[in-house]
Amino acid sequence: MRDKNSKKEKSAYLGTHFWFFVVLLFALVGLFFFYPDFWSAKISYTPLVKESPIKGNVDKINVDPPTAPAILPLDKALYDKKMEELANNPRDPIVYKTIKTVSKDPKTGKSITKTTKVPLDPQPIRTHLWPVKTVYPDGGAILPFKRIIAYYGNLYSKNMGVLGQYSEDQMLQMLEKEVAEWNSADPNTPAIPALHYIAVVAQGSPGDDGKYRIRMPSTEIDKVIKMAQKINALVFLDVQVGFSNVQAEIPLLEKYLKLPQVHLGIDPEFSMKSGIRPGKVVGTYDASDINFVANYLAKVVRENNLPPKILIVHRYTQKMVTNYQNIKPLPEVEIVMNMDGWGGKAKKIGTYKNFIYPEPVQFTGFKLFYKNDVLEKGTTLFTPGELLKLNPRPIYIQYQ
Repeated sequence: MRDKNSKKEKSAYLGTHFWFFVVLLFALVGLFFFYPDFWSAKISYTPLVKESPIKGNVDKINVDPPTAPAILPLDKALYDKKMEELANNPRDPIVYKTIKTVSKDPKTGKSITKTTKVPLDPQPIRTHLWPVKTVYPDGGAILPFKRIIAYYGNLYSKNMGVLGQYSEDQMLQMLEKEVAEWNSADPNTPAIPALHYIAVVAQGSPGDDGKYRIRMPSTEIDKVIKMAQKINALVFLDVQVGFSNVQAEIPLLEKYLKLPQVHLGIDPEFSMKSGIRPGKVVGTYDASDINFVANYLAKVVRENNLPPKILIVHRYTQKMVTNYQNIKPLPEVEIVMNMDGWGGKAKKIGTYKNFIYPEPVQFTGFKLFYKNDVLEKGTTLFTPGELLKLNPRPIYIQYQ
């Protein structure tokens, strides 16, 4: 009985493996005919070390740290073209000259004078405030090639802006939707997202050092940077100095400004040179303050081989920025005068025309308030299409 059972078990074993090999053979044939790429797939890898330039000198091979992408040189022709597009100047009116001709009526012999208007040739050359004739930025500049769409606020407060008002996931989804709206409205200027975080916040009380401002802990700034990485967004650190000044506050952020994706904003509204506490009156910056910040950023760029930084300066009154004509954009720093202030459409357009348009620096921005801009009955938030009609067109859009 044992021999018979052994023979049966051996026969079953061989039968099972026979059909297994038959199925395997058919599977391989199927792969060959229907998925030929399976047989030719390539495997690639990135080496951790560079080959030594001297063959056989393997003992001196070192592991290189990660390197940033190469910074391409500026395309000046494209830059000039984009700046003209942003200027959005109205078409110059045609200038005519009047020509008089005198002839005699063949029947009466009386003189007949005719006047006609013909366009002057050449037409007079008109000068426009925009685009601003200033220094070219270095290679790797973001503006004017891309439009920045930023969400503003502070993670500790739901009242300071959309950045702290919603959950992280909801906020990022909302921002990406706004970016898509801008890309649809102006596909020739790709829109990119940004988080504009208030890293130094003006206060109504003096604090321990009497400076009427509080610095956010690095843990909070780190959170914002990590949020931004999820959607490949830029980060702007905003500074409200209170009774302090940019000379004291900006250097404290240098470790973040060394990161290529981190840029800066400064708010004259809360620079209280008058000695009156924040919130009671509107503060001010002079061109010398803005130039200090620009030069500091330029130094960081040069020392760390970075592409140009972007400096946002908020403004909605005349006195918030003094001696604008002395502000000096640098190859390493692109300066945006951002139209701040809330209200209905007519009020905001008036602010833009009175305080941003007539005092050109380099680029312009426009701030939109989801709540405060629509407080008046019947008012709506500006659409991308409406803002693109402005002269000049804003290249930085901030939502609060």
